[in-house]
Amino acid sequence: MSMYIEMIRIRFLMMLAYRTNYYSGILIYSINIGAYYFLWQAIYGAQESIQDLSVTQMTTYVAIAWMARAFYFNNIDREIAQEIQEGKVAVEMIRPYNYLAMKTMQGLGEGLFRLLFFSVPGMALIWLVFPIDFSNSLTIWLLFFVSIIFSFIVNTQINLITGILTFFLMYNTGLIRAKRVVIDLFSGLLLPISFYPLWAQEIMGFLPFQAISYIPSMIFTEGFTGAEVYSALGIQLFWSLFLFIPIQVMWIIARRQLVVQGG
Repeated sequence: MSMYIEMIRIRFLMMLAYRTNYYSGILIYSINIGAYYFLWQAIYGAQESIQDLSVTQMTTYVAIAWMARAFYFNNIDREIAQEIQEGKVAVEMIRPYNYLAMKTMQGLGEGLFRLLFFSVPGMALIWLVFPIDFSNSLTIWLLFFVSIIFSFIVNTQINLITGILTFFLMYNTGLIRAKRVVIDLFSGLLLPISFYPLWAQEIMGFLPFQAISYIPSMIFTEGFTGAEVYSALGIQLFWSLFLFIPIQVMWIIARRQLVVQGG
């Protein structure tokens, strides 16, 4: 276990060496959130609420969704693909640790860095500029943090699946890009799932993407209340456990037919 904790620390320190990129990222995210704020102001117009979300809740939803993304987002799918294509994965697989667990810990180290140096200062800046409603309930904050941990797990598992597919496809840059677009669109990052047509909501209800952005954002804005919150957390828990199965099956098959490119 100490070995994996060390991996978290090393990735955190690596990200710290390039922290200027994330300071500029705060400004970029702030501009992005600002654009969404004025867009939703125009959409709401004189209406007090749409789909039971007030304009203030919607602003908070957008800000939280984008800042939470900084925590759960990582590039381990691209890293796995690159290591497979360069032949480095063969060396990694004979080292005394689980390759997928190592990648997960690296993603966690990256996420913790972004949470401390990106999300927290970014939210402070956004709060000064836009009308964001932070909950006074400690319970809401605790449930939200539990939820974004699940978000990290689900998103990372999807990244692992995408990365492992490189063993079979050899080159999957297009798939990685498509995956990011699908997650941003269907996770509720760009538009709350409750705003989609009912038929689309029913389809997305069977997909894991809602567990990434929509659920934690709705919990924080109190768009979910009472039993809805715990039901939503149950959905996240389900996908966190379920996605573990295809990852393990694919990993076993991938190791048996490993063909190293460039090595």
